[in-house]
Amino acid sequence: MNRWLALGLFLLASLTAAAIGGFATAESVRTWYPTLAKPAWNPPAAIFGPVWTLLYTAMSIAAWRIWLRRDQPGARPVLRLFFVSLGLNALWSVLFFGLHRPGWALGEVLLLWVCLVTLLVRFRRLDEIAGWLWAPYVAWVSFATALNAAIVWLNR
Repeated sequence: MNRWLALGLFLLASLTAAAIGGFATAESVRTWYPTLAKPAWNPPAAIFGPVWTLLYTAMSIAAWRIWLRRDQPGARPVLRLFFVSLGLNALWSVLFFGLHRPGWALGEVLLLWVCLVTLLVRFRRLDEIAGWLWAPYVAWVSFATALNAAIVWLNR
């Protein structure tokens, strides 16, 4: 497969996860989410779109760099875990925004975080640049996990 086509497919996979999350989020972010008590450090809504655009791009490039090394030992399982992480990413939005279940989403995001940290370690072993590209995603999901936990706490 052409390497640039492969990059396009990784971007498409990430954007598919984003679209699922966006679909689950679209109405609730205007109706339900504003009714929740949130911590003072909750970012403004305008931050989320640009941040996620950059993250999905970096995630895709990181996975693509591993795909370029797919014949190295351990690369293929890491790529499978990448796709699992995309599914968990989309599922969080469905649970939190779609089903209005912040508690369930908190449990799920902890699983996602473990998956992402595992990927970070494995990416860095295979390709240091891929690891650096993945690190902002881990940082953002760490922040999102704390925010999710604060929202659960404030709305108990």
